[in-house]
Amino acid sequence: MRTTPPPELDHALRLMSLQSMIHRPKFTGWENIPDHRPLLFVGNHTLMGVLDVPFLFRALWREQGIFLNMLGDRFHFQIPGWRRALHRYGVVEGSPENCGKLFAEGACVLVFPGGAREVCKRKGEEHQLVWGRRRGFARMAVQHEATIVPFAAVGVEDALDIVYDANDMANSRVGRVLDFVGIRDDLRLPVVRGIGPTPIPRPECYDFHFMEPVQVRAANVDDPDSIWEVRERTRKRIESGIALLRERRANPTS
Repeated sequence: MRTTPPPELDHALRLMSLQSMIHRPKFTGWENIPDHRPLLFVGNHTLMGVLDVPFLFRALWREQGIFLNMLGDRFHFQIPGWRRALHRYGVVEGSPENCGKLFAEGACVLVFPGGAREVCKRKGEEHQLVWGRRRGFARMAVQHEATIVPFAAVGVEDALDIVYDANDMANSRVGRVLDFVGIRDDLRLPVVRGIGPTPIPRPECYDFHFMEPVQVRAANVDDPDSIWEVRERTRKRIESGIALLRERRANPTS
């Protein structure tokens, strides 16, 4: 479990220069990131999942010296080569045990409560949280008294259109094949269109905003009301951040 950056991190980040020129990532709300540790960064997972997250890692490292440890879905770690690469850059399998170990070392942890299901959005779910009743992140924050830093990300879902999603697949030949090979429903990425008929994202700006932190008080982790209250405070701040960024994008001179 790596909690410090690998030696080649800076080189890897420089390789993102072309993407930065295309998507012009912008970050606001730096003042809302506390100096104390541990911190739990909680945000909305955008469509496809991997298009904007590297910019978040880069900005926090370059601007704040924060090396994020991300909690990933277990399916990532069933792929040997990919698993090794993820471990090298601080991504660990999302579990209470791994999260607890990271917090014990004063790490800054990143989690997307929507997980794979939020990455594989359906038509009409753009710019929405798809969390269901999930609250595990709130339980971990309470248990380890980690301050939650909610953040919002907008841009990817303006750069891509969903043309065929998991609902479309459900009663199709494609869906029957996926059922046969055992691909989970929440892992069925949609078919998207960006530039012309291609899946290349349109050159939209990627905007991020860090919201006011959620200060967590020591509480009984078995008290569902306390856990839900932390979960809901976090959710509301992320949703307000998404609304703020969308308003800014709609009215850039206001």
